Amino acid sequence: MTAAQKVQNAWPLTIQEVSRLSGLSEPTLRYYEKIGLIDSVDRDESSGHRRYSAVVVDRIEALSCLRGAGVSVQDMRAYLRHLASGHREAGQMRELFQRNAERIAEEMERMQVRLRYLRLKAELWDARERGDAETERQVIAEIIRVVPEMG
Repeated sequence: MTAAQKVQNAWPLTIQEVSRLSGLSEPTLRYYEKIGLIDSVDRDESSGHRRYSAVVVDRIEALSCLRGAGVSVQDMRAYLRHLASGHREAGQMRELFQRNAERIAEEMERMQVRLRYLRLKAELWDARERGDAETERQVIAEIIRVVPEMG
């Protein structure tokens, strides 16, 4: 069930409510509106405050998921453009998500190397604390092999 469905009787929503539902900050919501990722949001006639419809909140939820996955604003624009074209552009959508998945996989590999380095440094200092010169020597040799991978 989407956040929009959870609050279906509460339309329209304020920016604070949409922020809580989507996990996007109020400034991010304003920014996404400013750059056109979300359509211009209706305003309350008396206060001028933003009032979000279910349709807009559904789009914001999709953008929140994309952002959470590390998708760039540029790729969010492409996603929305391809989405509007329907199944005709399924190949472009596949490529967009594959490209982002590959980028995340590469980031994860780099993070694994950093994690290995930090754990080795902890092992090194543990060996030093215990006065274990042999383990210290072995860990230093492993650190020397890991450092070039950190690139």
